[in-house]
Amino acid sequence: SGLSWEPRSRAVEQVHLRCTEGSLEWMYPARALRVVLEPNLSSAQHTTVCIKPASDFQGASIYVERAGQLHLVVSEAEGARPHHVSCFSAHTPQRVALFLQASPQRDISRRTASFQYELLSNQSPAGPDFKKMALVEAMCRPCDDLELLMAICSSDFVVKGSIRNVSHDSENHMSQVDVSAQKVYRQKNRIFQQDEASGEWRGPVRTLLQCKVKKGGGDFLFTGNEHFGEAWLGCAPRFKDFMFIYQAARERGANPCEF
Repeated sequence: SGLSWEPRSRAVEQVHLRCTEGSLEWMYPARALRVVLEPNLSSAQHTTVCIKPASDFQGASIYVERAGQLHLVVSEAEGARPHHVSCFSAHTPQRVALFLQASPQRDISRRTASFQYELLSNQSPAGPDFKKMALVEAMCRPCDDLELLMAICSSDFVVKGSIRNVSHDSENHMSQVDVSAQKVYRQKNRIFQQDEASGEWRGPVRTLLQCKVKKGGGDFLFTGNEHFGEAWLGCAPRFKDFMFIYQAARERGANPCEF
């Protein structure tokens, strides 16, 4: 909180964050805050940083430091845009410095500059917002057998279910698939939750609008990863097709993990 600082001090508060993803909340922004992202995983090459301001982000602007220069990433005006994600390449993968500059204000009314961040690797920045994130594992093509087998080992969520509904958001270039889950094998957070009345497990999964997802019958195996608290679709084969591939791999001893 900016209220905890000495009124006459001109020092810039420094914060060091050691996780590859997380969030920061700066209440009553005053003067400046320097946030250094230094993940403990020194071996990982995090080549892209993505920042998602909170919907009520206000009171500051976010810059990234590059060679002693500050480059604007999120202005206070942009902070209120829903689903807006800013991504940029990290010139020094082990250490990225963000600079938050408080906006001038006459009163002491509460403002909060909060955002989520993720350090991503093997990215290929292209296009606006979400398209910059290779997170969009949904590459609009079917996964091959090896990708399917790896998806159940490494995905943030693995769910057997059917498609209840598909809605499209052309403004933000994404589609949402509402999934009715028969079995939740794994989930990182509580994306899929049980309806108290019906006992049914449900959850929303996002993908790119360009993938042209349509509602289809039957059971699927939905896999993918979570980014900024949202589930993004990866491989999603028909369940019977996946089981055929998995059983064949298991008989050969070629399955990378047990399902």
